[in-house]
Amino acid sequence: MSCFYRMALERSPRMKASRISLSTSSTPTPGSARHGRSNSRKCPSDTPEDILKGKLDQLQCHLTWSPQKGSINLDDIMYRLQDSISLGVKYKARSYNHLAFVNCLQGNYEEAIQNLKEAEKVMKENHKDEFERRSIVTYGNYAWVHYHMGQLTEAQSYLDKLEMICKPLTDGPRYTAMIPEVYGEKGWSLMTSGAKYYEEARECFEEALKKDPENTEWIMGCATVLFRLEAFSGTPENLAQNQSVKYLQCVLKLDPDNSMAMVLLALKFQSFNEKENAAKLVEQALQKTSDLPYVLRYAAKFYRQGGNMEKAVKLLKQALELTPRSCFLNHQIAICYKSKLMQLLHKPCKNVPDLQLKTELINQCRYHFEQCLHSAIKPQLDFAKFWTRIGEISKSEEIYSHLVKLVDIRPENMQKICLEAGLFELHHKNSESNAISLFLKGLKIDYNSREQEKCHRCLEWWADMKLCTNPCDSKALGIKGLLYQLVGNKSKAIEYFKRALEIDGDNEDYRRTLYELGLSIKGQNDA
Repeated sequence: MSCFYRMALERSPRMKASRISLSTSSTPTPGSARHGRSNSRKCPSDTPEDILKGKLDQLQCHLTWSPQKGSINLDDIMYRLQDSISLGVKYKARSYNHLAFVNCLQGNYEEAIQNLKEAEKVMKENHKDEFERRSIVTYGNYAWVHYHMGQLTEAQSYLDKLEMICKPLTDGPRYTAMIPEVYGEKGWSLMTSGAKYYEEARECFEEALKKDPENTEWIMGCATVLFRLEAFSGTPENLAQNQSVKYLQCVLKLDPDNSMAMVLLALKFQSFNEKENAAKLVEQALQKTSDLPYVLRYAAKFYRQGGNMEKAVKLLKQALELTPRSCFLNHQIAICYKSKLMQLLHKPCKNVPDLQLKTELINQCRYHFEQCLHSAIKPQLDFAKFWTRIGEISKSEEIYSHLVKLVDIRPENMQKICLEAGLFELHHKNSESNAISLFLKGLKIDYNSREQEKCHRCLEWWADMKLCTNPCDSKALGIKGLLYQLVGNKSKAIEYFKRALEIDGDNEDYRRTLYELGLSIKGQNDA
């Protein structure tokens, strides 16, 4: 039994029961006049164009299963894919395929076709014996791009090619085959597109590994997405911190020179306080691959977390020379400079050199944070806290105001935004009402995370503090009632809501909640 197959049998008990759907998702709508078609036709499904569209919807490719335009940062993804291609990293065809999708969403159809031609070329060079299997996604993308260009005959020709390729591979859909190569490419695409797609990406890699358990490409994909999920509070993976370790060790068993697996494993060992093993792995990875930004950035993170800021900054700047538009690298550099700045701010600056260093660090922090201002959630939160720390409250407020309006992001990220924005309102804007509203918003998001727990503690602290000075504070009593209600203590909740209603007799929320709690208890008693 392979090392991976044993792992697959040890799935987390909290893993979602549902499997990924073999059907395609709704199709993105690139900026094309084609998609302004009139709905006045009586039987649109009878037109050749819409019959073709029905066939295209059956495909498995970036244009059917990748995220939609409104939910991803296209520029950031494009930069990362272009960097990956220019560095000549392994699996370059995968990046060309994804880049074609991004160009298609932006209406750059000719560029998308050129990307797909490059993907084809790379696959023929590197995967000659597996070309047909690996071309399923590429041909699907070709068909969709030609459709968006109005070239229906060309789109149909790629459907014909797919039918010939897929017929011997599957008894399922006519124009696609759910084989490991398709699942694997889908997994990498989803993982590249953002954190909200990580769970689905993991499922894709697991499906690929069921049929190809010794494939290091899919094992590494699963290891990488697990490594990222383990960093999110509230995920099942966060509760089982060693799942990625097993996969990373399996990668190194099959591919001992995989430096990316080395640095990720080193970071896990560091978190387990296995410092010696971690340091050896990082040094070994840097010896094998000293010019790959992904290796350099995680090695730098290892040194930063170990307190060696000079080494971390040196590696990050080395990586930044190779990929100057990287949000991740700029964020990591900003964190390093911020750490130095915090040490300086903890002591009074009494001489000119200290004042000059403080100014330089502030400028460095600001510059590198600004390079990743519109990327992931964490850099933006860190930037807001940086502004707060140096007294630029209005700039912090601007960032928090933007973040609290975000939609369609991971629940623990929104809880984190509510928590930090609430603390900012409470301690720096002196707005208790805004702070309480934000803590309540974070608490009511139905997701069990450390951030949700902290929102609960903030509300409990605030209510207890208020009631100590004024036992008749109706809002504090209502908050206490709500907190008891959320943890299932209905009798205590009723007690506090009754007290709140006695003081604030016109409050319909308290009255309605008391009524609902009463009905709930009556129903339990009747049962």
